[in-house]
Amino acid sequence: MSSPARLSILEQLAQGERAVEALAERTGLTVANCSQHLQQLRRSGLVTSRRDGKAVIYRLSDPKTLDLMDLLRIVAERNLAQVERILRGLSGGEEAPEPVSRADLATRLAEGSVTVLDVRPADEYAAGHIPGALNATLADLDKILPMLAPNTEIVAYCRGPYCVYAHQAVAALRTRGLNARRLEGGLPEWRKDGRPVLMASP
Repeated sequence: MSSPARLSILEQLAQGERAVEALAERTGLTVANCSQHLQQLRRSGLVTSRRDGKAVIYRLSDPKTLDLMDLLRIVAERNLAQVERILRGLSGGEEAPEPVSRADLATRLAEGSVTVLDVRPADEYAAGHIPGALNATLADLDKILPMLAPNTEIVAYCRGPYCVYAHQAVAALRTRGLNARRLEGGLPEWRKDGRPVLMASP
């Protein structure tokens, strides 16, 4: 897990099972390089695979892999100044606001006192998202601004602990005067808690 490429692969598999070619495309790796990383992850017991015709489909072998990834993030953020500089850079040099816990978000969703924003690509949103979440990538934020109530807090989420989209979305929304924070973790952690996940209608 010391390899950024492998962390990126694990992050993708946390969204759902994927074929090698799809993983390579999403991580920016060649198919051959992606396959090598997957073999390392499989030997380490972090991923498993199955055959679907000629395709090899990979998935996480254990949901607790998410816990391991999150612990790595926590240790890095607490002990590595470089990580803090990166996060400050994503927040426009300002200290990022505290993330919203998943339990708090669930409560506020039930109350109807929050707007949830899923900043992952549309196909990942369609495969599963937090109920009631709006979908918009960073490039599309301006298009959905009229749909965001100025006095309601916005909670953005993405793929998990190594996904920077939520950090970037929160920073962009706050520069536009909106009250925005990110969710602690992402959709995989929300799902792992046993919380509801919706799929978009075909």
